[in-house]
Amino acid sequence: MQIPDELFEEIVEGTTKLLVPIKSITDKVPPKEPAFFNPKAKLNRDLSIIAYASFLKKFEGPKIFLEGLSGLGSRGLRVANELQVDNVIINDLNPTALKLAEHSAKINNLENVKFSEKEVCRFFSNYSKKGERGSIVDIDPFGSPAPFFDCGIRATMHGGILSTTATDLQVLNGLFQNACKRKYGGIPIRVEYGNEIAIRLVLGCLRMVTGRLGVEMKPLFVESDMHYYRTFVRILNRPDQEENLGYILHCKNCSNRKTALENVKNCDLCGSENKIAGPLWIGKIFEKEFVQEMLNQIPNFSVEKNCEKIITKCLTESDMPATYHTLDEIASSLKTSPPKLEGIISNLKEMGFLASPTVFCPTGFRTNANIKQIIEIFSN
Repeated sequence: MQIPDELFEEIVEGTTKLLVPIKSITDKVPPKEPAFFNPKAKLNRDLSIIAYASFLKKFEGPKIFLEGLSGLGSRGLRVANELQVDNVIINDLNPTALKLAEHSAKINNLENVKFSEKEVCRFFSNYSKKGERGSIVDIDPFGSPAPFFDCGIRATMHGGILSTTATDLQVLNGLFQNACKRKYGGIPIRVEYGNEIAIRLVLGCLRMVTGRLGVEMKPLFVESDMHYYRTFVRILNRPDQEENLGYILHCKNCSNRKTALENVKNCDLCGSENKIAGPLWIGKIFEKEFVQEMLNQIPNFSVEKNCEKIITKCLTESDMPATYHTLDEIASSLKTSPPKLEGIISNLKEMGFLASPTVFCPTGFRTNANIKQIIEIFSN
């Protein structure tokens, strides 16, 4: 394929050269043709590189990266160029995207990259046998990743990492509840912390599929952005014995919220009716040791400065309870102006409660105090 200079441009992301369509950079919405590339997803790819480096630091098996929906291969090529991996296999149904990926591989002098043009589940099925699976498997579709969970899990080796992106935010945030139930097996509710519920629905769906396949998945790291949700989970070839699927109960009257294994109709504090989200993942969403290693890896890579701030917040909240509150939410109920985040966190800690900021919202905080206790502290 000839590469017309007027249609394509060479850029550098991380330390990797990428040939991309010029309109992907100049247009407000990157076009899907001739190949899709989203420059605004650089932070997503930066965090992926850091997460994969953290995983590889302690992984002793064959280091094989499988990318099912690669576009022009920006993530896979960065993995091949910036990480110590044995093989990278990039797959996409768009032949033009693959040609661009091949060209980018050549200008980076990469010899550990192979290319595949198959439907994504046919691609993953080629690597679903023991000894042929990937140690890192990536699924980054337009819309929902749920149709690819089964084949992606089967293509992930024992102890490997599966990362997925969801961009069907309206479905996961409660605008189309029936669609969410069909795709993810659970129902969201419209609340201030809807992005966390969305990620827990994705994790809950992954847990349902791994449970059916007789394997275990353990969340390592998650990411929430205006345009996507991304999850990183470890796949282990053993049945999951923990009770980690349940519900988030949110009181319509007082906004008290909690996680529970069972669907509970009424609020513990005021007796009013609960909104109920789920079934979804109610366990931890950050593995503290893994997130700490991500922080340690940052100096080794050329990534956005914001990565350190994001990962530091994730580490701070890694042991905190599920769901968060926002300053505006509490201030609105008291009809007062919101205080500073640092002040409320400090006051909660002084009263003996756990408290931390959250990466999910700049004015959000996590705590084990209930809503009545929070409002009392706000009022003082």
